[in-house]
Amino acid sequence: MIRHLVLFKLNEGVTKDDPRAQAAAQGFEGLDRQIPELLEWQCGWNFSPRDVAYDFALNSLFADEDALKVYATHPAHVAVAEQWRAIATLVVADFEV
Repeated sequence: MIRHLVLFKLNEGVTKDDPRAQAAAQGFEGLDRQIPELLEWQCGWNFSPRDVAYDFALNSLFADEDALKVYATHPAHVAVAEQWRAIATLVVADFEV
């Protein structure tokens, strides 16, 4: 099993209430119903006020690296990833569980 974690830090001048940020977050809604390789899917806005905190996070689970590759190249994922890259920086971690 592969755990896929992504943290998003909104760019300078972009807030959670920005329509682009709201659209990007909404783009993740239902992604697990579009991509059967997603075994678990959790995402949401961070509420921690700490300076080191990121703004949005996603946590997902895949059976193996092949399933993760299918997800990474799926058109629905590619579209929402492009929205996020336009407004935020990302850090990613993939590890075996």
